[in-house]
Amino acid sequence: MIAYEMIAYKPIGIIHTPFKEPKGVPIQPSAAVGVRGWVELLPKYVLGLKDIKRFSHIILIYNFHLATPGKLIVKPYMDDEEHGVFATRAPSRPNPIGISIVRLLGVEGNVLHIKDVDIVDGTPLLDIKPYVPEFDIKEVEKIGWLEKNVHKLSEARDDGRFVKG
Repeated sequence: MIAYEMIAYKPIGIIHTPFKEPKGVPIQPSAAVGVRGWVELLPKYVLGLKDIKRFSHIILIYNFHLATPGKLIVKPYMDDEEHGVFATRAPSRPNPIGISIVRLLGVEGNVLHIKDVDIVDGTPLLDIKPYVPEFDIKEVEKIGWLEKNVHKLSEARDDGRFVKG
């Protein structure tokens, strides 16, 4: 048995984007090229931004606050077949946590200007990490069921299937 019954996180800020609802949002940052947004960090965390300007890309870790409760079997956006949730990036998960690698355009006080953003406006931000290719890029041998569907990414959009009713 796992000793932790509950783990709680507090948002450190809010992500702002042109996407007012999940439907129509690109499903990955690489399909959201050029889309601009900004992160509004709570003032008490501004000191944590020291030196962030020196990175061209950052990893945003956030809460899928509009997603339906997680199911273990889901039909992801880029396939017509069902898969285990842990073999997908579907937003409806046991812990609805999302990650996106975005371009950092600039920092003004508690605001980070970003680009290539695939996130719904008003999404609670949990953490920010610098993106470092030497840490984060891995050579892979296989990409599972996405092998036959990865070409669909540029056109794939959220169709609302994982949004709370």
